[in-house]
Amino acid sequence: MDAAHALLTNAEMARADALAASLGQPGERLMLRAGEAVAAAIRRRWSPRPALVLCGPGNNGGDGYVVARSLAEAGWPVRVAALAEPRGGDALVYRKRWTGPVEPLAPEGLEGADLVVDALFGAGLARPLDGVVRATVEALARRRPVTVAIDVPSGLDGDSGRVRGAAAAADLTVTFFRLKPGHLLEPGRRFCGTLVLADIGLPAAVLDEIRPQTWVNGPALWLASLPWPDAGSHKYRRGHAVIRGGGRMTGAARLAALAARRVGAGLVTLAVPSGALAIYAADRPGTLVEAVAPEDFGRALADDRRNAILVGPGNGRDEQTRRASAAALASGRAVVLDADALDGAPETLGRAEGPAPVLTPHEGEFARVFGAIGEGGRLAAARAAAGRARAVIVLKGPDTVVAAPDGRAAVAAGAPATLATAGSGDVLAGLVLGLLAQGMPPFESAAAAVWLHGRAAAQKGPGLIAEDLPEGLPAVLRELRQTPPAWAIDGVEGL
Repeated sequence: MDAAHALLTNAEMARADALAASLGQPGERLMLRAGEAVAAAIRRRWSPRPALVLCGPGNNGGDGYVVARSLAEAGWPVRVAALAEPRGGDALVYRKRWTGPVEPLAPEGLEGADLVVDALFGAGLARPLDGVVRATVEALARRRPVTVAIDVPSGLDGDSGRVRGAAAAADLTVTFFRLKPGHLLEPGRRFCGTLVLADIGLPAAVLDEIRPQTWVNGPALWLASLPWPDAGSHKYRRGHAVIRGGGRMTGAARLAALAARRVGAGLVTLAVPSGALAIYAADRPGTLVEAVAPEDFGRALADDRRNAILVGPGNGRDEQTRRASAAALASGRAVVLDADALDGAPETLGRAEGPAPVLTPHEGEFARVFGAIGEGGRLAAARAAAGRARAVIVLKGPDTVVAAPDGRAAVAAGAPATLATAGSGDVLAGLVLGLLAQGMPPFESAAAAVWLHGRAAAQKGPGLIAEDLPEGLPAVLRELRQTPPAWAIDGVEGL
């Protein structure tokens, strides 16, 4: 897997810090580099102005004292306000090296500060903010001076992206070594502003011991398994996908079929009710259409060459759809369940043997099957659901999470808001289907489909409708084939 794009949980990051010392990088040195990286990021963006550094009692506060000293040495007027004296360790070392006064933390201390450095608490905050810290953070959110957060805005959970009690949105967040899931998961992403990932010399070798299971979703994660046609390819070798079409909402399955074809499936057949056959047949001439009674979907799967199946888009939530899902799962072939097929107990939507099916719920559909997302947030919920259903879960949203039954997960970064339009989810299901038909593994198919979907939307820009997404794929695939997988993420520097 792609170590450079690993996301580290709070526990994993703490372990990385602990392992660094054994590899010749003591904490005191790392803290100095971290604080200096924050100060350098500030100086690159803003001219000297009255600055206030808010310091907590732990390592985040220690970074803050380094920032204060570095800015002061560069000629900035700097004040420091602290919640408490450091408990000891490296933070105490740098507190002692700060020779200026230290004010007690208080909301009124924000007065006169044009730039505030939030060094109160980092990503591993264990409980909601309260007392004077919460009051100060809430005052910071109201006043809105230029705000720079160290690691994460205080109050933000680094694992889930959720706010614990209160948080003030930052204009700039500087973090170190690797991003945390909470930097990309909502609402955390909106609180971080511009993200800078700073290299402070923490050895990448620590990842060999940690073995992270979560990544930023990008080409480096799945490009090696993305199917490309070669000189020996023909349509039968590129897979034959089957989509169950509905009798009333015919557009959903047609969008999925177009997406599956655009992403490379050799053949796509729509199995549709006879009463809607004319509508489907009058659409794209390259899509095969056959009449299949809703209660007889299993007949469409009799041909073993039909190796990937999609049930759900526009099908209706009824017993016939549930039976079609069961027939698809019983076939042992690659399966995508979307929309109306996401109905019933989780255990009925997965399989213990054969390729893991891919389930593509939005948050409402997820709650219908697995229950409401709890305090652990979307990443933890998707992981738990994947294990429970024995399926790959694509939990859709601005921070789409792809989770596999074996614990692997990928978090999307930067999906444009224009994807919030009717039919875009049907296109995504079709993309997953088309990649599965070509033999790409389920987790990689799902992650690649999510990325391609977002990239096509970003390139189209404002005015996007679902029909634009398949038409935008050739340009995205051409770019992907020709360009090394070093993809920038909007608003993230250093990744």
